[in-house]
This record gives sequence, C-alpha cells and structure tokens, in this order.
Amino acid sequence: MVVFGTRPDAVKMAPVVRALRAHPAEFIPIVVVTAQHREMLDQVLSLFAIVPDHDLGIMTDQQSLADITVRTLDGLSALLPKIAPDLVLVQGDAAPSFVGSLAAFYRRIPVGHVEAGLRTADKYQPFPEEMYRRMTTVLADLHFAPTSAARENLKTEGVPASRILVTGNTVVDALLEVARRDSRPADPRLRELLGRRDRRVVLLTSHRRENWGEPQRRI
Repeated sequence: MVVFGTRPDAVKMAPVVRALRAHPAEFIPIVVVTAQHREMLDQVLSLFAIVPDHDLGIMTDQQSLADITVRTLDGLSALLPKIAPDLVLVQGDAAPSFVGSLAAFYRRIPVGHVEAGLRTADKYQPFPEEMYRRMTTVLADLHFAPTSAARENLKTEGVPASRILVTGNTVVDALLEVARRDSRPADPRLRELLGRRDRRVVLLTSHRRENWGEPQRRI
C-alpha cells in the first residue's frame, strides 16, 4: 500500500508506483492519496497517469495541521483493516508520511520510508516537516535513503545498517521521465516567454509553510 498526499510526494512516488506496477507477479500496489493538496496533487497524478485506488479527499478550506493529521489518521485507520497490506510505503516529510506510518504501526503493519534520513538538526526548520520525517524514522522498518549522508544520519540515530538502503532520490527518475517527453507548455503565453532569448527565465515554487510571511517577502 502506497500512501501520499502532496504534490512533491506524488512527483517522487510516481516512479515507485510505476515500477511496482511493472511487476504484477511480485507486487500489487494499492495507491492511497490523502489529497491535502487537491488541485496540485491532481496535476501530478494526471501527468504520470496514476489513478489512485483510494482517495481520502481530506482537503478543506483553512485546514490546520491538526485537521490534516486527524482526518488522515481517521481515513487510513478505516481503510487499513479492509486492505490488510503487507507493507505501507510512505514518502518524505509531509503529514501523510508520519500519519501513514502511525496508522500502520497501530495495525502492526511494517512501514517503508522513501527519502529517509534527511535532516536539518532544527526541529522547526522546515516546519512541521522536520519532525514529521524524524517521527516517521522511529516508526519505519525499512529506510530508503537518497544519499550516503542520509544513511549516516539514520545510523547516528540508531537505525540498524541492515534496514537502510541507499537508493538515490526518486525525483531524479521523475525528472528524467518528464524530460524525455514533449515538454512544450500548453499555455501560449508561457511558450512565448520560454521562446525569448533576451532574458533568462526562472521558475520559483514556494508554497511550503516555512515560506509564509516574511520569508516569502524576502524571496
């Protein structure tokens, strides 16, 4: 069972889901999305042609961190007994990673953590993601680290080396797949902008919570 809910999670889990589905004799991946980023998540799912098996649809206006946590836990807790997966696979540092791991722990289901071991050593940076990924580490049984530095972070925290596998970052797989496509944008205004040679174009995305307020103004 693969659990994610944000746009970056979907980008990084898309190659994993597609790889699992390419081996139906060995794996039956059940994709569950929490959809706390409804519109942004749907864009990525469409891009990679992934149709979720279950959609918790938790997003509401003005949702708080507590709202996201409670609704995700309620939804997964109702779903896990019906699916009874052999493993719950989560990604990164968003709420679905931590809450998905917690829900699986309550059912004594093993957890695999993709992009494990990233750290800033400051529990408030990024907020709340730094603590989400630390708590996911405590709950996880298998740790798929993107780099050797991430592996060392996990070992320092007491994770046995036998439970850590350095895989690289799956965002690279996603990038390579998209780069092979015809990537011309549909919007003619954007095509015109990208076609200009008199200036360089920078794409910036900064919706994360730690960028709200003054950090956004500095950007």
